[in-house]
Amino acid sequence: MDHAGRRERLRATAAAAGLDAVLVTNLLNVRYLTGFTGSNGALLVRTGGADLLGTDGRYTTQAAVQVPDVEAVIDRSTVPALARAAVRGGASVLGYESHHLTVDGLHQLEGVLAEASGAAAAPRLESVRRAVEALRAVKDEAEVAALRQACAVADQALAELAAEGALRPGRTELDVGRELDHRMLVLGAQAPSFETIVATGANSAIPHHRPDATVLRHGDLLKLDFGATVDGYHSDMTRTVVLGHAADWQREVYTLVAESQAAGRAALAVGAEVTAVDAAARDVIVDAGHGEHFLHGLGHGVGLEIHEAPGISALGAGKLAAGMAVTVEPGVYLAGHGGVRIEDTLVVTDGAPELLTLTSKDLLVL
Repeated sequence: MDHAGRRERLRATAAAAGLDAVLVTNLLNVRYLTGFTGSNGALLVRTGGADLLGTDGRYTTQAAVQVPDVEAVIDRSTVPALARAAVRGGASVLGYESHHLTVDGLHQLEGVLAEASGAAAAPRLESVRRAVEALRAVKDEAEVAALRQACAVADQALAELAAEGALRPGRTELDVGRELDHRMLVLGAQAPSFETIVATGANSAIPHHRPDATVLRHGDLLKLDFGATVDGYHSDMTRTVVLGHAADWQREVYTLVAESQAAGRAALAVGAEVTAVDAAARDVIVDAGHGEHFLHGLGHGVGLEIHEAPGISALGAGKLAAGMAVTVEPGVYLAGHGGVRIEDTLVVTDGAPELLTLTSKDLLVL
């Protein structure tokens, strides 16, 4: 991971905005910029001068190993310590992550800056908004490699469960979810990407159903939404299968969602408006008379977080760029009957998008 290169890009953004330094407090953003994975950390990126990583004594050794190219400031109160360092370095305009810092945290930061400045004017605080998240939206090759591996783990875990007959009537949603999570861990995942969704029968019509003691039955739709975390990067995939025998209505809904998902994947292109990508998939479902049964946006970015920029929906904003990793996940949900969602993780490229979740999307009847 080119952490130094990422800090340089943030440094250039800060300089263009007239900032002397940026105080990064979101831990995932600190990880993105440095590689540090401790639970207490902040980063001061200077437009002129050396950067500083703030953490506490529990992580002295870890910081030295993970971030050997950035000087560490060891202080339990990491943000105040870095704020004082910014004042000592002569910063007059300090950027901060307004979407992350609490109101109380901002007041504390203002007080520390005033105290550290003494009789001189305290640095002016300017929000950088989601500047680091904007950098994170476009993945570099090392990040894409981690995403590929995370997707491969999820693919393999599902393949093994299906081959071993673990997806069968008589088991509960909880049984299947726990076994799927365990299999991903055995295959090398650090953790599941999120709470695995296993939804059978009428529960499959609930987009984010939490698995419970509901028993899988012959003729049920079974929706599995899950992912693996590898090197901090998340995969996200949904497959819907039928147990035993597929009714005509189930096949019809499945075919419709598959057509919508294919249209959404085909619309992923550099420069495409996220609203247009959503519309490409949604129009297929709307035209079939099921628009009211597609209850969510088409997709989202995925990386160090399971949901990150860009958001692909009718309410989204912006255009796709090469290197963005996104999901495409249309669904049709018929309350009281069942629902189908098909989801892949893909990377936008200058050509066709790269598909990372490779499990077949043909209707599987187990």
